[in-house]
Amino acid sequence: MKTWFITGTSGGFGRVMTELLLERGDRVAATLRKPEALDDLKERYGEQLWIATLDVTNTAAIQQVVNHAFEELGHIEVIVNNAGYGLFGAAEEVSDEQMDHIIRTNIAGSLQVTRAALPHLRAQGGGHILQLSSSAGQTGLPAISMYNMSKWAVEGFIEALAQEVAPFNIRTTLIEPGSARTNFSGSSLVVANAMEEYTETPVGLMRKMAEQSTRHVPPGDPVKMVKAMISVADVENPPLRLTLGSDAYEAIHKSLSSRLAALEEQKDTAYSTYFED
Repeated sequence: MKTWFITGTSGGFGRVMTELLLERGDRVAATLRKPEALDDLKERYGEQLWIATLDVTNTAAIQQVVNHAFEELGHIEVIVNNAGYGLFGAAEEVSDEQMDHIIRTNIAGSLQVTRAALPHLRAQGGGHILQLSSSAGQTGLPAISMYNMSKWAVEGFIEALAQEVAPFNIRTTLIEPGSARTNFSGSSLVVANAMEEYTETPVGLMRKMAEQSTRHVPPGDPVKMVKAMISVADVENPPLRLTLGSDAYEAIHKSLSSRLAALEEQKDTAYSTYFED
């Protein structure tokens, strides 16, 4: 039996993960903004489910909740940074408030949960941090530049953090799912006010596609994806990144291949900038 600390458990991957872990007999410390959303699971699983109210934009609350979870539950093997949401709109269309909030939620929230957990993980001799990213953490698309920014930020953080905490037997894995049949495009998506100037641009095209794709069914099965996330936390030497979904694989493969080709073309220029002895 393991104990997991998961943020953003009211729906989507967080809710599915909480259900599957409880079903297999693990303990879950679930955090969310509206704790009543888990009343049905609390009634069914009792003390196996520990619930706390948490808005990850509140750094002081993060520290208190993480400390409280470790104090009450003791050993927590896995920290899952799942809380986050999408923001649709060109960089110019997004308001200052919308930009600030996605930074505080998707980036600072994950970083502060991780920072709050690290002293406890070191003290207990190790643990595993699962950071929810996205295929958008390796790619870029018009109309989701702010969301791309937030996922690229956590990718860079985790890639460096992995090297910092490896001596303490703390492992890290970035989860990079593609589209899945969750509520992400509904309650987990904020849409900026459209500007007329972007109508006939790639942003406008993306907006039209989004408006016309109401019948589109995402290919990813959230249950299968979450089972893969759980499995990666059970292996002794987990990968730094876990890509989930054929659409995620294709998009990331295309992006990395393009970036590598562009880098190779610049090799001579890069090497030509040294001081000559």
